[in-house]
Amino acid sequence: MNKLQKLGGVSAIFEAIIYVSAFVFFGAFWNFPADADSVQMFAFLAKNQVILSIVNLIMYVLFGIFLAVLVLALNERLKSKTPILSQIASIFGVVWVGLVIASGMIANIGLSAVLELSTKDPEQAMTVWRAIYSVVEGLGGGNEVVGGLWVLLLSFAALKGDELSKRLNYFGLFVGIVGILTVYPAEVLTEIFGVSQIVWFSWLGAVMLASSKS
Repeated sequence: MNKLQKLGGVSAIFEAIIYVSAFVFFGAFWNFPADADSVQMFAFLAKNQVILSIVNLIMYVLFGIFLAVLVLALNERLKSKTPILSQIASIFGVVWVGLVIASGMIANIGLSAVLELSTKDPEQAMTVWRAIYSVVEGLGGGNEVVGGLWVLLLSFAALKGDELSKRLNYFGLFVGIVGILTVYPAEVLTEIFGVSQIVWFSWLGAVMLASSKS
């Protein structure tokens, strides 16, 4: 039990690190030419394909792997006192894991496909790229409803079962509600969810690591 909680705590910390790394990369280093024509855009993507593919793997696939460990650890911790709530929360957690990992795979496979197509028909490739981008955003980028439901339900379960930390759990309720509100396509909501998740994952990881030592 303590070993699983320690793994869960470490996973939560790494989730926060991945979030911060993504914010730093796209905020400081990724200068995508949004106003350029399709030829220039694909030239930029082709030049940066390797780094973007690595970032997608870390941001989605590796994030999903750590998330799977965390979902399992939290379910194990909460199921004895709040079995129904923790199981429902875990279902949404597992679904979120699948959506996040699928997003990364679709993003990388789609990137490779449109770059190949762009050498023959840049305009058609741009249409395909926009469609792929919409799918990725819908699954795990711009819509955080499933993740929000997971955080909300497990925070409620932890409150009811007197687990983790009350302040952390109340903060988790806030994070979960914001995640659910991202069903409305407003970038500010997604940004608030992302920033609050960094705090929540870091806090959760510290609490789980501390309890695993006791």
